[in-house]
Amino acid sequence: MKSTRVALLLVLLLAVAVGASGTRPAAAQGQTIKIGVLFDHTGAFAAGGSLNCWRGAKMLIDYVNEKGGVLGKYKIVQVDADGQSKAEVAINEAERLLNAEKVDILAGIYSSAHAVPLAEKVDKQKKFLWITTAIADAVLKDRNLQYTFRPQPNGSLFGENSVQYVAHYSQEKLKKAPRDVRVAIIHEDGPYGTGVAAANEAEAKKQGMQIVLKEGFSIQSPDLSSLVTKLRAARPDVLLHTGYAPDISLFLRQAREQGLRVKIYIGHGAGHSQLDKLKEAFGPDVEGFHTVDPPAAQLIDPKKLRPGVADLTQEMLKRYKAFEPNIPAAQIAPHVSMGFNNMWILLNDVLPRAIQKHGGFSADALAAAARETDIPEGGTLQGYGVKFQPPGHPMAGQNLRAIAAVFQVVEGGLKHVYPPVVASLGNPPVLLPPSSPWAAR
Repeated sequence: MKSTRVALLLVLLLAVAVGASGTRPAAAQGQTIKIGVLFDHTGAFAAGGSLNCWRGAKMLIDYVNEKGGVLGKYKIVQVDADGQSKAEVAINEAERLLNAEKVDILAGIYSSAHAVPLAEKVDKQKKFLWITTAIADAVLKDRNLQYTFRPQPNGSLFGENSVQYVAHYSQEKLKKAPRDVRVAIIHEDGPYGTGVAAANEAEAKKQGMQIVLKEGFSIQSPDLSSLVTKLRAARPDVLLHTGYAPDISLFLRQAREQGLRVKIYIGHGAGHSQLDKLKEAFGPDVEGFHTVDPPAAQLIDPKKLRPGVADLTQEMLKRYKAFEPNIPAAQIAPHVSMGFNNMWILLNDVLPRAIQKHGGFSADALAAAARETDIPEGGTLQGYGVKFQPPGHPMAGQNLRAIAAVFQVVEGGLKHVYPPVVASLGNPPVLLPPSSPWAAR
């Protein structure tokens, strides 16, 4: 009888010790890991890339589960949520996933307008947030978040690279030195557009370019004709545009109707990268358009990747046919790569280390494992490496090795044209072709 009481006491003490620990043993957490995957399946953001990000993430989770799960035994339970392209809905859905569904990890988040408030809320709850998509600097900048990590490049890289690209080719293609190039910057007025535009402006000033107009707009605006009028009066050589999806189409239609003409047109991700959707709206007239986003895995030379990584790209392309059976590889949006690759980093690198080295997949274990991530260049499907900025850094939790690539639509498909490390076209057209209704005559 005494030995029974002693045994019971030891069991109770062990239970208390485990419950008090910030890092529970993996065995105590069972053989499944619940990941809440929050994207916008409906509303304006869905067609702007959010749905393709979700597809990429789902394909990777399915692939890992078919292989036996993380470390061959921890199956992923994917719990989806639809932010409906509304910040208040996204926040409520995140709360539901964390507190009602009890997910171990919250992942996804397309819109920076959602990610900025969400990151702080989730971090304060000491829950782990893995941002696959939203790029605004404001998500992380000067917040010293402890449980939020973003393998994705941040918005400043988008804004800087597009301007550096113009400067690189200005003499050859525009027949002008950078100081003589006239640049207009237009952007949606949320954290995404504002942040990219600020980087556009700073880099353009650094290059000595002439900024002839910089103006924001609401993505809910039913009419952008007054903005087009201002642009026509400003006569830019280069138009740098950061928007989402419906507002991009609205602007392009009204710009065409009002006769806006530029020599170089550069968008920054979102709807500008959904080439199939742009073609539905504007057909071959999108030839010569640019977009800026993380590299698209299918456009990267396999020789630039570590052994075996390119095989995963082929897996991604094969699985994407279940969603879009007829789309050519060169037209698949880079958002598919973002969802697939960034989820792969989590399941292939961070989670195994958390379990094996840090005893489980609590938020503390996952954060410790993420801070130890050290993937070299060429080690991911998108070509870049992964190393997160440490606590105390102004961009704590940001991947310092991420790359933002400039793409151009050439012969109907997307091509990497800048920076040289990922460029698949050494001497791109850069300028809009004479046949474009937006091209300067």
